[in-house]
Amino acid sequence: MSTDTPSATDGEPMTEEELRTQVAELEEKVAALETEVGDDQQKMTIVATQGSFDMAYPPLILASTAAAFGWDVVVFHTFWGLDILHEEKSKDLKLSAVGNPNMPVPNAVAALPGMDTMATKMMQKKIDENGTATIEELIDLSLESGVDLQACQMTIELMDYDEDAFYDGVTTGVGAATALQHMAESDIQLLV
Repeated sequence: MSTDTPSATDGEPMTEEELRTQVAELEEKVAALETEVGDDQQKMTIVATQGSFDMAYPPLILASTAAAFGWDVVVFHTFWGLDILHEEKSKDLKLSAVGNPNMPVPNAVAALPGMDTMATKMMQKKIDENGTATIEELIDLSLESGVDLQACQMTIELMDYDEDAFYDGVTTGVGAATALQHMAESDIQLLV
């Protein structure tokens, strides 16, 4: 093993003082490496554009999981995706039965009145039976994990939403330029 610390030139073992100096230098090098690794935190930006019951889950699950790994995560909610963060509207999100290839009914039947409500209740029952987290629980988990859940300012104005109607901890008033900046710095960008 080579060292940067000089030792006795006559082949004699290092003194206790030389060993302490060498250990201190190695500890400094390790600390510097750990700091460098810490500065290289992975970033992920998710853009959530859909606010249906089934489309609320992917961005929240991915965001909270990435945050659990220590990633810097932003979820930018725009257009219908904004309903996920709206306290009142998030409790009434629907699963669309029409155009969903995994629905066990043809589109003509799925388009009948009440089918979206029925499909939503069936999925909610399955979620309850499986012990899967609710949308509200995933929002809380994401926020507790440090995920920055952002609400698009233009969409807030377009939909005439009150900024106080969103879950506590949601960042409101975020513009597209801010979202784009985080995306440019991110290792992973997803559109959901």
